[in-house]
Amino acid sequence: MGLSRLAALHGVATSYSPSPDVTVSVPDDTVIAVLAALGVDAGTPADVRKCLAAAESRSRLLPPTVVVWAGEPLPPALAGLPPGSTVTVEPEPSDLPGHPAGRPPAPLSMRARAAPPAAPVASPGEAAPEAVPAPEAPPAPGEAPAWWIPPPHGVHRVHVRTPDNRRATATLVAAPLRVPQPPEGTHGFLVQLYSLLSARSWGMGDLGDLADLAVWAGRSVGSGFVQVNPLHAAVPGKPTDPSPYRPSSRRFPDPVHLHVESIPEYGHVRDRATLDDLRQDAAALSEAVLNKGALIDRDAVWELKRQALELVAQVPLTPGRRADYCDFLAEQGQALEDHGLWCALAEVHGPDWHTWPEALRDPRSPGTARARSELLDRVDFHCRLAWLTATQLAAAQWSAEDAGMAVGIVHDLAVGVHPAGADTWSQQEAFAHGMSVGAPPDAFNARGQDWGLPPWRPDVLAATGYAAYRGLLRGLLAHAGALRIDHVMGLFRLWWVPEGRPPTDGTYVAYDAEAMLAVLVLEAHRAGTSVVGEDLGTVAPGVREALARRGVLGTSVLWFERDWEGDGRPLAPEKWRRDCLATATTHDLPSTAARLTGDHVTLRHRLGLLTRSLEEELTADLTDTAEWLALLARLRMLPEGDGDEEAAVRAVHRFLRRTPARMTGVWLPDTVGDRRPQNLPGTWDQYPNWRLPIADAEGHPVTLEEITASPRLHALMEVLRPRKPRTAPPGERRP
Repeated sequence: MGLSRLAALHGVATSYSPSPDVTVSVPDDTVIAVLAALGVDAGTPADVRKCLAAAESRSRLLPPTVVVWAGEPLPPALAGLPPGSTVTVEPEPSDLPGHPAGRPPAPLSMRARAAPPAAPVASPGEAAPEAVPAPEAPPAPGEAPAWWIPPPHGVHRVHVRTPDNRRATATLVAAPLRVPQPPEGTHGFLVQLYSLLSARSWGMGDLGDLADLAVWAGRSVGSGFVQVNPLHAAVPGKPTDPSPYRPSSRRFPDPVHLHVESIPEYGHVRDRATLDDLRQDAAALSEAVLNKGALIDRDAVWELKRQALELVAQVPLTPGRRADYCDFLAEQGQALEDHGLWCALAEVHGPDWHTWPEALRDPRSPGTARARSELLDRVDFHCRLAWLTATQLAAAQWSAEDAGMAVGIVHDLAVGVHPAGADTWSQQEAFAHGMSVGAPPDAFNARGQDWGLPPWRPDVLAATGYAAYRGLLRGLLAHAGALRIDHVMGLFRLWWVPEGRPPTDGTYVAYDAEAMLAVLVLEAHRAGTSVVGEDLGTVAPGVREALARRGVLGTSVLWFERDWEGDGRPLAPEKWRRDCLATATTHDLPSTAARLTGDHVTLRHRLGLLTRSLEEELTADLTDTAEWLALLARLRMLPEGDGDEEAAVRAVHRFLRRTPARMTGVWLPDTVGDRRPQNLPGTWDQYPNWRLPIADAEGHPVTLEEITASPRLHALMEVLRPRKPRTAPPGERRP
């Protein structure tokens, strides 16, 4: 009982429910290990009693972070203050977004009031008491009390002093009600950027290709967005982990995505012969991928680009470019300097900071300070690469908007970072070391999942006012039209797996969802961006409703949208939710052509991933597909009849277009009939995850130029064009 109570006080679950009628107990060893990662010693019953007594005796006037939503009642932490308490809000510095330049905002002071007790009566010998003001009327639903002076949107400091002179200070997140919403009926493309090679690529897709795709899509087929995979900085190494969902840093982008020739200094490099040689080698990489069956080799691409970028970095910046770079350094501050230093140290000591000399494992040690000085040129080189990449990200978003896109580039936020990377080194106190994020056992994976990503500590996030989270969001949203959040349920809770244990021995750890959402809404509001949450799989009750209340769109994939509470049949288009991004597939699922033909089942059979016989799997898959095709036929979305694969793909997207979904996403490989998934969950070296170029129906890789000229693509995109209203002839009355 004591361990359960202690765990509950720290948001650690001691049981979970994989289904409504099943409850699974978490092993005590797991609970103890997770508490230890949160700085709580529960190793023995005596330790539990000691920590429990300390936790229950600790009385806080305010929690570390308090959230107020515009126009909504105050949270209990503020509304329940003792009457007469003085509340002072110290607004955030004026140099942050949302404040005019110049003098800093003045503090807001107010006094908490409450309905007084019965009118006091004078005791014998005492003077009559002063008149007591009439009780304050309670606020109307959705309103704050009259004494409260709403601060501007931002992250402030709130100071409280009670009449008995108790004091407290906390971070105050003042957030608008909802994130900005995209226009209804917006459609766009989903693509893994590395897989999109143009004729000029250096062996993988880059930011020049992204801008070009956005301009073409906006102008030629009326698309409103292009969604890409995470462009976070990867952990260097040979081989580099190709997954974009296990990066070194989520705060800064990877310069491997740079289009080198677009850098202004490129044209002024004196050593043209070396540049020409590098460009020829890059062309050979692309040729091998596009025409010789080679996989995308991120390491080879980066080696060529690194050499070219070092030549580019020797070219002096013009005064204007120098000023822009200096502004970037000032804006990014310590976070960028730490990132650049980690990159420089990784070049010398390897990419895993746990194996570095002990003095360098602490980013604030004297030894690290010396290394910072000794490696100044390399630190500056990596900081400059971050600036160049951010500049091209901004150019891609500007190009998308200029082409008429209502949203533009939708960036992707991975759920976590590599345990050996830059973020875990520079923000060590914020991570729960010895823990990994994953998923519990479910109907699709009886063994659970371990993603190898150390989680953020919720207690440290709250104590620091969510500074790391705010900085991460601000950097990602700076050049985005919208943000997709992978495994958005992680804003509420994450499955922690102790190191060395199977995923079945994990447990859920809760986060302050109110604070996580408030920071997200605030930063998205400041950037003017929409937010899409990937909410597929097991979702705790109330999560989707909480996200929808704050304007965070969900993700609906056609094959999963069934009437699960009724007859289990495919869900009619009008019954889909409105606030979502509707798609036929994702990077972790089969392409639409593979789904329709059953190719994905035979692929998984070849790799030994089936849990039933091939015949059973094919029968189940055929039944599932047939139900959907029958619905499409009943809705007259498949006029071509059975047996036409391209027509069936178009019918699927006609269906998506008929749903009320705000956004409709088209998996770019679907436009040319690609059958290969970009990632096959459950595999590592058995399948070339994250290394395949987009290919046509015959498996031949195709370039950006070939994709945009594809008749199959244009026939599909005609389905998504909004219908123009018919103009009534003269004299004819419209109904």
